[in-house]
Amino acid sequence: MSDPLVPPLARGSLDRAAHRRTDGQWLRRAWQRARVLVVAPVDDGQALVRDAGDPELVLLPAARVPAGAEERRLFLGVESDGTPVFAVEGALPSVPGARAAGLREVGHLLPERDAGLLTTAVALVNWHARHRFSPLTGRPTVATEAGWCRVDDTGHRMWPRTDPAMIVMVQDGLPGERGRCLLGNNVAWPQQPGLRRYSCLAGYVEPGESAEAAVAREVAEETGVPVTDVRYVGSQSWPFPSSLMLGYFAGADPAAPVRVDPTEIADARWFSRREIGDVLAGRRVPLEDGRDLMLPPPLSIAHFLIRRWLAD
Repeated sequence: MSDPLVPPLARGSLDRAAHRRTDGQWLRRAWQRARVLVVAPVDDGQALVRDAGDPELVLLPAARVPAGAEERRLFLGVESDGTPVFAVEGALPSVPGARAAGLREVGHLLPERDAGLLTTAVALVNWHARHRFSPLTGRPTVATEAGWCRVDDTGHRMWPRTDPAMIVMVQDGLPGERGRCLLGNNVAWPQQPGLRRYSCLAGYVEPGESAEAAVAREVAEETGVPVTDVRYVGSQSWPFPSSLMLGYFAGADPAAPVRVDPTEIADARWFSRREIGDVLAGRRVPLEDGRDLMLPPPLSIAHFLIRRWLAD
């Protein structure tokens, strides 16, 4: 179960042992005694979990992973007891008492080690799937350095990258139930009958821009509301396929007019702490259009920021 003071996908306890990634002899020996996480080739990163109590990942001995998996192995790191851990992309095998589950579904419920393993594995699998060819030469690439690099036949190498994105909890700074926050409904989100989801405002950091500048720009572009006192809170990976979410708090005046950019935001409005607390407690909060307020899922850093603000 995730720590309420840490974003759910910012957890992990594995020693990544990066110095081993280029040690072919060590990797070959390590594979023979490794624990292996099999990840299905989908953006959500399905893996096998057991649900006896809290969900936990199923890791297999190397001899039990799908045929040919050794050629696609991704070295994740070393456990505290010295056991190497790898991930491989492939069809999930049948394991009694286990089921397939995606990172979105169980990431926030997994223990610290497992959350870190699955997040890293999904990020790597998605990166490899999107970099079969070199963006510089156009030539086909192959994996090297235990899955942490790809190289083409000219020797051009590339390494996994993450795209920085900011997400911000805009609030009025008032304590208690009088406090309010500004949330938006994105036009791209799928509709759910009877519900309308509102979340923190977010966007990608542009070239030549700081994350703090991106916070002010995105909020202004999406809602027309100026912000002050931008404060960093925490970050987490969002490997769908390759983002790093940088979480912030920022202040704003609820009296400022809200003017949404209709190409991105269908609606934005201020919500009270009482309304947010009611939704998180499982109570209905009706909106003006007859639907009920829905908040972002527990795996997201938006959910984490909302809970942090609620607790202030």
